[in-house]
Amino acid sequence: MTAKKDLRVGVAGLGAVGLEVARRLIDGDVPGLVLAAVAVRDADKARRSLPQIGDLVALRTATSLADDCDIVVECLPPALFREVAIAAIDKGRIFMPLSVAQLLNNGDLIERAKATGARIIVPTGALLGLDAVRAAAEGTIHSVKMVTRKPPAGLEGAPYLLEGNISVAGLTEPLKVFDGTAREGARGFPTNVNVAAALSLAGIGPDRTTLEIWADPTVTRNTHTITGDADAMRFTMTIENVPSANPRTGKSVAPSTIAALRGLVSELKVGS
Repeated sequence: MTAKKDLRVGVAGLGAVGLEVARRLIDGDVPGLVLAAVAVRDADKARRSLPQIGDLVALRTATSLADDCDIVVECLPPALFREVAIAAIDKGRIFMPLSVAQLLNNGDLIERAKATGARIIVPTGALLGLDAVRAAAEGTIHSVKMVTRKPPAGLEGAPYLLEGNISVAGLTEPLKVFDGTAREGARGFPTNVNVAAALSLAGIGPDRTTLEIWADPTVTRNTHTITGDADAMRFTMTIENVPSANPRTGKSVAPSTIAALRGLVSELKVGS
């Protein structure tokens, strides 16, 4: 019986999420996967965080990760998303984006993946209940809404706030800063509401999924409440995520990414 070869993983970006994913792969947390390479802007900083770089782990550019990696995990600023996505997809790799909101602005990547045999796999991230939404989407979904509440610091700097001259500094009570579609929210808050993009892709799409965003000084966790109505079910789900070192991202994102990677090689996979 021939032993399976380990799948080679490349991680683009070593921020709060990418660094944890890389460390867990190096520690052997997911049998069947090996961290083969990373792509970073600051090589010296990366080597201080991961001494294995240059020895066990290769240092690559974001666009060359796909040259010798089977899986490319994207943990980059939104502006760098498309070039690493195209590099991975054009080589027929498994592409795992964490900047999920960018998929809404780059829908051509899905057709591109069909042509090359690549796969785009989106981790659940900071959400819950995507299995239920996906199951409901096999029938008819009438409505899906998400209400996001974040500590104000987690929303500062969002393009929508800057363009609208909306300040969230010094708030003493909750302020609704956005009410619209998931597509509009992803455009205005590209690093804040990847969860809304994932929800819309799992269900009825970014133009029918509605989104409210609140800057809420009364909460200490990134809170998402999802309600939906479908022929097969009605659902209400709430999750409260502890922010990571980056206040825009919850601590659940890195473990969710590891879980998605594990699902690619595990003999038993629970959930659809």
